[in-house]
Amino acid sequence: MDFTKLFSLEGKVALITGGSRGIGKMLLEGYLAAGCERVYITARKRDQLAETETEFNAAYPGKVIGLPGDLSQMDDIKKLAEDLTAREGRLDILVNNAGAAWGGDFETFPEAGWDKVMDLNVKSLFFLTQKLFPLLKAAGTFERPAKVINIASIDGLRPNPWETYSYQASKAAVIHLTKRMAARLITDNIVVTGIAPGAYPSEMNKAAARNPEGSAKGIPYARVGVAEDIAGGAVYLASRAGDYVVGTTIPIDGGIVNGWIPQDFQDASGGH
Repeated sequence: MDFTKLFSLEGKVALITGGSRGIGKMLLEGYLAAGCERVYITARKRDQLAETETEFNAAYPGKVIGLPGDLSQMDDIKKLAEDLTAREGRLDILVNNAGAAWGGDFETFPEAGWDKVMDLNVKSLFFLTQKLFPLLKAAGTFERPAKVINIASIDGLRPNPWETYSYQASKAAVIHLTKRMAARLITDNIVVTGIAPGAYPSEMNKAAARNPEGSAKGIPYARVGVAEDIAGGAVYLASRAGDYVVGTTIPIDGGIVNGWIPQDFQDASGGH
C-alpha cells in the first residue's frame, strides 16, 4: 500500500458548485492542497467568484477556473455543463455544494421560500449531475471510479429548533437522493456519497461566523468546524481511500448528531 497516493488527488479535475465562499471555498483549498490538477468553481456573484479565483491562483497558478451561473435556473445548469464539456474531456470529481436557506413562521412561510430552496438544494443537484454524466462516465473506471459528493446538512438528519422548513426538508431529500443516485451510478463506475456538515462559519451560518464561542456551546467537541475538518472528509471521499464508500452521507459536525443528549432529556433522566 502506497500511503502517499491513498489520499492524493494528483491529476484530478474537479468541479465545486458554490465554491467561492463558505464551505465550498474550504473544499477548494483542500482539493488544491491534495494535488488536483484543475478545480472549477461556480457562483452566482461574479465579483466573489473572481476574487476567489484570483486569491487561489496566486498560490496555485492556473489551477482555479471560475464559471459564473445561477444553478437554480435550468438554462444556467445546461450552460455550465456545456462550458465544462468544451474545456474538459472528463470530470473526476463533482461536489454539489451550492445551496440556499430560508426561515419564516409556519403560518406565513411563503411559497417563494419553498421553491427557491428546493430548486437549488435538490433539483439543481440532480440535474447538474445528469448533465455532467458523460464527463463523469468518461473519467470513471472500475479501478478508479469518478466521484460525486453531495453536501447535505445535519439538519437533514435531525430537526433543528429554527423554522427553516424547506431547508431541513431539502437536506433530508439530498441524503436520500444520494442513496438512490449511488445505486444507479455505481454501475457506470461513479461513486456517489454525501457529507452532512455541522456548524461552520459562512454566510449561511452567520451565528457560527459571528459568534463561534456561542455556537460551540451546543457541540460536544466544543468548537465550530474549520476548513481542515470539512476538507479532510471531502478529500477522503474523493480519493482512493474513499472508493468503497457508496451512498453514505457522513456527518462532519463535532458530534452533534450522534453524540449529543438534548438538555430536556438530560433533565428528565436526572442527569447526563
